[in-house]
Amino acid sequence: MFASVGGHVISLLNYLGQLGVLVARTAESIVHGKARWRMTLRQIAEIGYRSQPVVVMTGAFTGAVLAAQALFQFRPLGLESGAGALVSVAMLRELGPSITALMLAGRVGASMAAEIGTMKVTEQIDALRSMGVHPIDYLVTPRLIAMLVAMPLLIAESAAFGIVASFIVGTAGPSGVNAAYWMDQVHQYTELNDIIIALTKGLVFGILIVIISCHQGLSVTRGAVGVGRGTTRAMVFSALALLVFNFFLTLLLNLIFPAGFGR
Repeated sequence: MFASVGGHVISLLNYLGQLGVLVARTAESIVHGKARWRMTLRQIAEIGYRSQPVVVMTGAFTGAVLAAQALFQFRPLGLESGAGALVSVAMLRELGPSITALMLAGRVGASMAAEIGTMKVTEQIDALRSMGVHPIDYLVTPRLIAMLVAMPLLIAESAAFGIVASFIVGTAGPSGVNAAYWMDQVHQYTELNDIIIALTKGLVFGILIVIISCHQGLSVTRGAVGVGRGTTRAMVFSALALLVFNFFLTLLLNLIFPAGFGR
């Protein structure tokens, strides 16, 4: 039993070490490598523009459901107008970054792993090396830069649509909260700190998705079977990493940037 646990611990440490090496090489590539702006712009379109429909739908219905649940619980207390502030803060501090990142891990992360893994098994990455092109410069760095550009915008979009959807549910739904009261609560309790937390989480989540997904693609072996496994692992490992990091980021960032409800 202890030998099995020790083996899993060693495998985990080895995996984390490989991720650390990839992060270091990517950072070096960003600073000293060749800039590939055409590839970066293409990835921004793939990650940002083409992810908008799923992000908008997810954010809007998350905000709507949260508003409905808040109204059901607040109605006996006569605090219906406070649901708007709750949704606004929750969408910025927690749900917007988390849900957007999880959706991108499934849509974008799996795509990255599959594309790079296919290049690996068909020896296209070896061909890049033979032509003097570093795979990190060509495959990882443009995707990371594109994710860092697109992720904050997608999170802002998700949170905005969630807040708008909650406003519609709260003011036009059965509760019929006065729109002025709803907006006053949102304005009173939504602060710059909430936006800073959303963007900070987004940047960290974006780095996790790209590094884990690209690592899985670069580590693919055994042909098409390996590509499938790498794609699955990229999605699962990214989602687990997002949930773990989200917990610690929530604790840290809420200590640094306390919410308006707490003051």
